[in-house]
Amino acid sequence: MTRRPAIVLLSGGLDSTTVLAIAKDQGFATYALSFRYGQRHSVELEAAKRVAAAHGIERHVVADIDLRVFGGSALTADIDVPKHESLHGPGLQASASSVPVTYVPARNTIFLSFALAYAETVGSSDVFTGVNAVDYSGYPDCRPEYMEAYERMANLATRAGVEGTQKLKIHSPLIAMSKADIVREGLRLGVDYSLTSSCYDPDEQGRACGHCETCLLRLKGFAEVGVSDPVLYQGA
Repeated sequence: MTRRPAIVLLSGGLDSTTVLAIAKDQGFATYALSFRYGQRHSVELEAAKRVAAAHGIERHVVADIDLRVFGGSALTADIDVPKHESLHGPGLQASASSVPVTYVPARNTIFLSFALAYAETVGSSDVFTGVNAVDYSGYPDCRPEYMEAYERMANLATRAGVEGTQKLKIHSPLIAMSKADIVREGLRLGVDYSLTSSCYDPDEQGRACGHCETCLLRLKGFAEVGVSDPVLYQGA
């Protein structure tokens, strides 16, 4: 029986790698999509290539978009990535109700639009994304209501949708999971997390800083599961 094709947004981090494993476990033929968008942590693209190769996907596309022309984020402009000693530090508590400076304006909307185009060209009705609304940084485009709204819009926006040959489904299997739950699921599926990279501010050797919010969330997940994070950290 022919496997249904699915597009997987693959950053090379913990969440998207777990989602790739989930899509494969569900029997999809996976097509990965990554982005070179001017991010300061471009080491993640090398991680995405490692992950894609390890999972034997159908095709891995890296799309080029330069979001540095807009700036507005610590990931695409000359703005320091915030560092913290822990997830309970005063800096994080003070910004808990606001959108952090690591938010890239409209990033998920842009990425999903490319995924929508990719899906239409390979005849896929399924897009997988690693957005998470539990242990995450408060980004507005990671909320369940956003994903639901985008899915409704997507089915109005393509020839396949209008002709009735495709009804797009956006899968967000991690959206209600904690980082610990995500790590457990990935380990159950045999994910090699040493291939991944999550840090927003790695050094020239690709070692994670251990103090940006995404590093702290990742470390929290592994600690709660009771296993060591296999990636390299600065000063370790």
